[in-house]
Amino acid sequence: MNFDTRKIPNIISVACLFCCLLVFLPSYSFAQDNLKSELIQSGPMVGYSEMKEIGLWVQTKKAAKVQIAYRPTMNLSTGETISGTAFQLTEPIETNALTAFVAKPVLPYLEHSTKYEYKVIIDGKEIPFEYNLKCQTQVLWKWRTDPPKIKFAFGSCTYVNEKNDDRAGDGYGSEYEIFTSIYKENIDFMVWGGDNTYLREPDWGSRSGIMHRYTHTRSLPEMQPLLGTVHNYATWDDHDFGPNDSDYTFWNKDITTEAFNLFWSNQNTNQIEGGNDIVSVFSWGDAQFFMLDNRTFRQSQDYEAENKDYLGEKQVQWLIESLASSHATFKFVVMGAQVLNESAIFENYATYSEERKRLLDAIAEQNIEGVIFLTGDRHHSVITKMERENNYPLYDFTSSSLTAGSSSRYKDENPTALKDSFIAKKHNYAVIEIEGKRKSRVLKITYKDKDGKDLYSLAIKEEDLRK
Repeated sequence: MNFDTRKIPNIISVACLFCCLLVFLPSYSFAQDNLKSELIQSGPMVGYSEMKEIGLWVQTKKAAKVQIAYRPTMNLSTGETISGTAFQLTEPIETNALTAFVAKPVLPYLEHSTKYEYKVIIDGKEIPFEYNLKCQTQVLWKWRTDPPKIKFAFGSCTYVNEKNDDRAGDGYGSEYEIFTSIYKENIDFMVWGGDNTYLREPDWGSRSGIMHRYTHTRSLPEMQPLLGTVHNYATWDDHDFGPNDSDYTFWNKDITTEAFNLFWSNQNTNQIEGGNDIVSVFSWGDAQFFMLDNRTFRQSQDYEAENKDYLGEKQVQWLIESLASSHATFKFVVMGAQVLNESAIFENYATYSEERKRLLDAIAEQNIEGVIFLTGDRHHSVITKMERENNYPLYDFTSSSLTAGSSSRYKDENPTALKDSFIAKKHNYAVIEIEGKRKSRVLKITYKDKDGKDLYSLAIKEEDLRK
């Protein structure tokens, strides 16, 4: 075999170039990773979604200028790919220590029914991520088509260990890989049902302690892909509000309210007149979500009095009227503690029986259809079904816990619970899917373990939630 020796110099040049790339690429990758670790504390997180606007969130490690570059990639109504569109850039936001270096950019004037990709720009440098950052505007469907399919996850009780601040012994949090499993579900959004972080004794006495705990939990590596690729909505319970079983007497509630609003991107908190609350509302397709605040107006469970406030008179009235005016097929009421459990133990709504009765009676008297409760707190999961005379049954989907320690329910408690739905001693989350034609929608809830394995499922037809 003959070789053309004239080509040898070119071959040597190519080989040298290839060798240089082998040396350069690892160092380039290291530099990119180093840039991310140097500038990003946590996030980005995708927050609320509307038809013309999306809220985002990111936390830097030091004072910096944050921008988001974004462009459309798909029309969700037709499934058609959108290509060749230039990136748009948000105005820079300067982060600072006073607000925990948090930036909350907004993507404005968007097209409805559209999926977007986005990039994070810090001090003019694009930050690399090993997963694709994406978000979407809501689909315009009413008076045009059947409602879109909806798929979301729900869970509560996220404890992330920090040895110096935790109690002695084994860490209370574990199996953080559950967030990887939720990320792989390909959901539209995640509903966080309270105890999304656990304030400890060193935390709740000061603003810096509270901001530290919110930052520490949000920085969990396993959580980041979920935060950056699906929309996230949240309410709170006692542990992200203050000490265990805390109520409106908690002295630093203004600071925890500030921290909650800083670290989540709900669009419209503070719905109750005269209250510095975190009540919010959002819709997705033909479902509407009422995110309640069971702490700001709550009287002490240890205070002996009749007709004590749990949600408070104004919030209860607001909820009743909001439900009555809603045209959503499914009306999800999201609250930290169980609503339909009849057992007046722990922090179940039954421990405030008069207010609870007022709410449930009003749902019946106002002929409000399609109500479902989403609750957490109890460190076990269960579906509670309340049969009602001459009316449709009410359901309470309790999903707990994501990473905090699991526990069993008390013997003989919650007599209307679906016995085969009870899940204890196992970290879990719920996936809820809604699909079907208008007027004949079907909701399916599936509880899953940390690895995404199905544990229990239940399907409910739209017609089963009508009087």
